[in-house]
Amino acid sequence: MKVMINSVHFKADQKLEDFITQKVEKLHSDVISAEVALKLDNTDTPENKIADIRLVLRGDDLFASKQSKSFEESIDDCIDALKKQLEKYKGKTTK
Repeated sequence: MKVMINSVHFKADQKLEDFITQKVEKLHSDVISAEVALKLDNTDTPENKIADIRLVLRGDDLFASKQSKSFEESIDDCIDALKKQLEKYKGKTTK
């Protein structure tokens, strides 16, 4: 699976990129590629880290966007949301 990571207006460190790649690669085998965008929200709140993940599947794309205090937490929340979407997707493709 190909994982593309794009950090907007900052450079993500290797540890964060490895964390993202490890989490995304654990997802379902039907995933062709994943596009991850990391952004900082321009607010004064501590929950200003945004992660967007788009999974490219055969004939479909799944998307999740989450915001929290850390990029790791945002990624974990996105992965949880995408797991639910993948379950629905698998249910559709097996019928």
